[in-house]
Amino acid sequence: MKYKDTPNWLCFFFIVCSCSVSWGQTLTSLDTIVVKTTRIPLTPAETGRNISIIDGQSLQKMAFTSLDELLQYVPGIEVQSRNAFGAQGDISMRGATFSQVMVLVDGMKLNDPLTAHFNSYIPVTPAEIERIEVLRGAASAMYGADAVGGVINIITKGWADKREAENEITGQVNYGEHRLVNAQQGFSVRKDKFYAGGGFSMNQSDGEFIAEQVLDNTTLEGYNNFFNLKTFGLSAGYRFNDNWRIQLRTAYDDRDFSARFFYTASPLDKSVETARNWWNQLRVSKTGINNNTDFQLAYRNGTDRFVFSPDFPSTNLHTTQFWNLNVNHLQIINGRLSLKFGGQLDRRSIESTDRGNHDDLHYGVYAMGALRPGKRLNLTGSLRLDYDENYGLEFTPQLNISYVLSNLTLRASAGRSIRAADYTERYVSYNLENLTPGRNLGNPELEAERAWSEEFGLDYRLTKHWQLKATAFFRQSSNLIDYAPTNEAAIPNNQNLQKGAEYFFATNITDVQTNGLEVESWVSTSLSQRTRLLWSLGYTLLNTTNKEDVISVYISSHARHLLSTNLILESGKLELALNGLYKERPARQAAAINARLSPSYQLWNLRLGFNLTPQFGLNLQAHNLFDEPYQDILGAQMPGRWLMGGVRFKLM
Repeated sequence: MKYKDTPNWLCFFFIVCSCSVSWGQTLTSLDTIVVKTTRIPLTPAETGRNISIIDGQSLQKMAFTSLDELLQYVPGIEVQSRNAFGAQGDISMRGATFSQVMVLVDGMKLNDPLTAHFNSYIPVTPAEIERIEVLRGAASAMYGADAVGGVINIITKGWADKREAENEITGQVNYGEHRLVNAQQGFSVRKDKFYAGGGFSMNQSDGEFIAEQVLDNTTLEGYNNFFNLKTFGLSAGYRFNDNWRIQLRTAYDDRDFSARFFYTASPLDKSVETARNWWNQLRVSKTGINNNTDFQLAYRNGTDRFVFSPDFPSTNLHTTQFWNLNVNHLQIINGRLSLKFGGQLDRRSIESTDRGNHDDLHYGVYAMGALRPGKRLNLTGSLRLDYDENYGLEFTPQLNISYVLSNLTLRASAGRSIRAADYTERYVSYNLENLTPGRNLGNPELEAERAWSEEFGLDYRLTKHWQLKATAFFRQSSNLIDYAPTNEAAIPNNQNLQKGAEYFFATNITDVQTNGLEVESWVSTSLSQRTRLLWSLGYTLLNTTNKEDVISVYISSHARHLLSTNLILESGKLELALNGLYKERPARQAAAINARLSPSYQLWNLRLGFNLTPQFGLNLQAHNLFDEPYQDILGAQMPGRWLMGGVRFKLM
């Protein structure tokens, strides 16, 4: 039996409860939190932007098993998942494509140069996270290309500014259906001038069995949606004195999973994929009385092995490298004015059996200022100049303003953003002979995407426990890149194509307009001396149009209506966490594989915990609680209800 109507009642229940709670304890004070993602240290109210902060202690209590699964319940973020438990997912914000969201680890760009499908391969374990900052909207004037829809900055414990001593080991192990093993462990030691920490996470299962389907012209054999995902992280830091500090981190992410129908709707698709990524990061910083200078270096090495079908001999092998060097200087002029400027140099390269061998250099410089001309008014501005061997010279400005009253913050922002084509968009299938019709085909002549974004919003604190946010946003995009149906005759350098055939050719589509509205509610309160409630609800409305009315794969694939909620209830030894989302999106179907994207779906996850002692507890989780059949990507069937249980521990 499928409980199709129950989640609607639950949403209604949450809204009513949030309006009738008697408040007892304050919401985490946003007046004292310093946002790192804005480069210049500012509180959220001073930034003029819509920013959410999820602290590490809260996320450890949520009902999730992977970082991309966690992110999809943050208001305003849409994750289109392939397979379960974090195998792969496309991250979108404000109707931007998955290529237009920047992911940072401790302030350094993570985005994969091969394809943005891999941006969710985040080399951070949950136990290592100090907090996650989500900045919605354009940020290219701070970080360069790809920061169009927003920025997600994952800050690890080793990069936090804390100095308090700590010594702990935490973890959990869960076992579930389909031979699932879900494990997370971590440790952190902070004493005097030294810090060391690390973590390990694993999701491994034979996967849900997808039954055989007999169609008119073919038979789709049954298969298991298996996955084997592991992440390791290790970090260290040392303060030489009050001025000098060094921080290092290394991480390794290893993924092996069924990728059937991830990228195609072909009946011949029996794909499996193996991806391995090694991430390294170094930061050296010097802090003075009114200034700070830091040097940051990051290196990412990625390998991807993709087999479309064991019935065919071809295997795609890709190796990418990404070097990224940043130098930044902050100067506090006085209590009202701060300046920051810096430069970036990075090199990306690929060696591929399908896309060929290529490399590109990129340079960028930026300058920022934060001015408080009055007690309530805040102005921040950014100017950035980027040069890339792929797209040439680009200039991106940004201006933000906020006006802060006692319980109300009014804010506005406008800026320009850009995105560069990745190696898949430029070269996929470009060297393959006699390419099969209907395949994606790269375009080496793609120009950079360009967009202007504007937003207006307010943050209103109804009480010290309840905050409401509302933001209207607009984006005018040109040269947007997507795969559009194109006849072979209209494709240049088409010697490897079949005469008269149609392909999905990477193309710059002009004049795309995106308008939207975000509404959020955040609650943190005590219902009694032993009972505490954390709750969030977010709604996003989106509308995307293009004058040419071009049929594309990704531009209009986002949800038009997106509702997400997160609830954590603690009462004595009991813990309850409930996550839910509701999507309305364009319906699609692929008759060749009998696949269908429904026009809407609802998804709920539940976690129940019981703490036997302060150090040891039991855990029970249900994913897809109401056994909703759904797909985020056409053909990539997502699992039904999945039960698991295990133990949690924390040693001090």
